[in-house]
Amino acid sequence: NKRVLSDETIVHFGLGASGTYKDELYRYMKNRGYSDELLRETGLFIYNEREVRDRFFNRAMFPIMNISNKVIGFGGRVMGEGEPKYLNSPETKIFDKGRNLFGLNFARSSRKKNMIICEGYMDVIAMHQAGFDSAVATLGTAITATQARLIGRMCKSEVILSYDADGPGQKAASRGINLLSEAGVKARVLQMSGAKDPDEYIKKFGAEAFAHLI
Repeated sequence: NKRVLSDETIVHFGLGASGTYKDELYRYMKNRGYSDELLRETGLFIYNEREVRDRFFNRAMFPIMNISNKVIGFGGRVMGEGEPKYLNSPETKIFDKGRNLFGLNFARSSRKKNMIICEGYMDVIAMHQAGFDSAVATLGTAITATQARLIGRMCKSEVILSYDADGPGQKAASRGINLLSEAGVKARVLQMSGAKDPDEYIKKFGAEAFAHLI
């Protein structure tokens, strides 16, 4: 609610939260008869000599879906202070972050002429809520060659890179242009001033101003 998301948006993206205890999910799954062999493969638990704990606890949770709307992994943002601020599922048999894009399952049916690529979950969600339903996010800062080819197959006319205004964001945008060009995709970089990312820009200046930037 502090991030100004509507109930409709929260339900649409399947947002939720992980429990506050570090083994809450593990105990829940074990009580339902799941084996440790299977639980290890999910990437949702961290095993060490002393204990098993949940990878995600006390975090706002973002389901990562593939193009067929199947949940293949998760992102979690820590509640309050803590490191790392954002945490993704590790690579598993069904989750290869270099081959997926957050929000692509929704963006693929957009009628917009361009695809907007940004860094974070919240940027994608804020953009979709504001009507920019062709927005997706790379799962990590930079576009991979595989993602570029995937975008090339999906894209209608051009890609707009809307990365954060900081150094790493601009460096990732520069690399992204090269990879997209190699995949035959025309790409441009969105120039933003007065905000660090699309989510903040839309909140400060509104959807109409963001549309004007594009």
